[in-house]
Amino acid sequence: MKTLIIIPSRLAASRLPGKPLLKINGLSIISHVFKKAEETNIGEVIVATEDQEIIDDVKSNGGQAILTKSHHKTGTDRIYEALQKLKSTEVDLVMNLQGDEPLIDIEDIKNLNSLMIKNNSGLGTLASKIKDEKLFKNHNVVKVMTEKALNDLNFPKALNFKRTFLKEDNNIYHHLGIYCYRFETLKKFITLEQSSNEIKNRLEQLRALDNDININVALAKTSSIGVDTFEDFVAIKKIMEYKNQ
Repeated sequence: MKTLIIIPSRLAASRLPGKPLLKINGLSIISHVFKKAEETNIGEVIVATEDQEIIDDVKSNGGQAILTKSHHKTGTDRIYEALQKLKSTEVDLVMNLQGDEPLIDIEDIKNLNSLMIKNNSGLGTLASKIKDEKLFKNHNVVKVMTEKALNDLNFPKALNFKRTFLKEDNNIYHHLGIYCYRFETLKKFITLEQSSNEIKNRLEQLRALDNDININVALAKTSSIGVDTFEDFVAIKKIMEYKNQ
């Protein structure tokens, strides 16, 4: 099966404008992400963006990028436009990676890809165990409830995605914003109207559940941090600089 990795990215982030081009160890965040994606060796990697500066940066660092329109409501819509521009008819799976997670674990991406193929799933994502109470209470951290406890081998369905769950709820994990779509599922997903549930909770994945599209969840070994604020950037920069010594 052929997998294509597409990374949506834009400069106009509400909380930290310009974050894709912030540099760590001399390389932009978006270029760190696409290089990680390339290391998985599961398929071609493309950055989809509305900003020429991101295109220039990615290309200058040896990557591929496609210019998309600026009106997209979600990253998934941007991915689909890039897919149409590529005119690639032989793609079976489309992996949507977040452009602001330079610490994403390569093995987790590879595992999600292989579970999608093995289970013939339409849509899959990653989640990690919540070991820190602060993370559980943090409204900015999206959680997923699964029908069974996650382990290294299974790929159970997601029952719900929320920012807050009760302490007594079972099988609650930290949701990582990585999705793998079967091409037909992606095609169907972007024709659907945004659901009221999705708009209210600001969670795109609820559109799938509201329209009876199953989302399978794989256990991620690592809980990757995204760069949402300047504090996140400083924290990730420290970790990556330390690793690079």
